[in-house]
Amino acid sequence: MSEKIIKSSDRVKDIGEVFTPKKTVNFMLDQLEIKEKINSLTATFLEPSAGEGAFLVEILRRKLKYAKTQSSSVEEMQNNYLQVLSTLYGIELMEDNIEMLVMNMNNVFRDMYFNTFKAEDQNLKILKSAQTIISANMSQGDALTRKTATGKPIIFSEWKPVGKNKVQRTEYTFDSIVEGGGPLGSVQKQYEQMNLFAEDNSESNDENVRHYLPVKWEDIYKRLVE
Repeated sequence: MSEKIIKSSDRVKDIGEVFTPKKTVNFMLDQLEIKEKINSLTATFLEPSAGEGAFLVEILRRKLKYAKTQSSSVEEMQNNYLQVLSTLYGIELMEDNIEMLVMNMNNVFRDMYFNTFKAEDQNLKILKSAQTIISANMSQGDALTRKTATGKPIIFSEWKPVGKNKVQRTEYTFDSIVEGGGPLGSVQKQYEQMNLFAEDNSESNDENVRHYLPVKWEDIYKRLVE
C-alpha cells in the first residue's frame, strides 16, 4: 500500500499541504547534526508545519529510546520519558491535522511506555502528565503570524528541570521566543520543515508570562500555578 502524501488537491492548491514521506523523514533524522540533538534529554525541536506528526512522532520514538539508555532506575526513566517529550513542539494550521497530531503523539508515548515498564511499575500519573505536555506543546495556528486559529498569540511552555526529579513550567508567547526574548531562544531555520530551538536561558520581558509551581514530573497534570 502506497503512502498517502496529500489529502486533497484543493488543500494542495489552497495551503500547499503535502505530507513528508516516511523515507524522507528517516533520511533527514539520520543526519549527524540531527542525531546529536535527538540523543539529548534537553535539545528542543519545533515543527512549524507539523501536519499529523511525521517528524515529531519519529523524533519522539527515537528520543524515548535514548532516554531509556540514560536511566539507571525506573523512576529516573519515567522522568526522562516525560523530559524528552517536553522538548517537542508543533504548530499546525489545519484542525483535522492537529487532532491527529495530538492523538499520534499520545499513542506513541503510551505504547512505548506500556512496552517498556512492567505492570507493577506503571504509573497512570505519568500518562496524564504526558497528555498535559502534549496539549501544551502542540498548537493549532499559523507559524508565520504566530497566532492561533482564534487570533490569539500562540503560547508555548518551557519545561525546566529542577533538581533530580522536579520541573518548572513557564509559559511564553511564541512571538517572544522567535524574537529571542524567551528562554528557548531564537528559531534557527534549518532542515526545511523541521526547526530547532536554540538553547538559551535568557529571561523574557513578556508581561503575559505565566509561572507554575515546581512539581515532580509525574505531577505536571495538576497544573499548579504560582
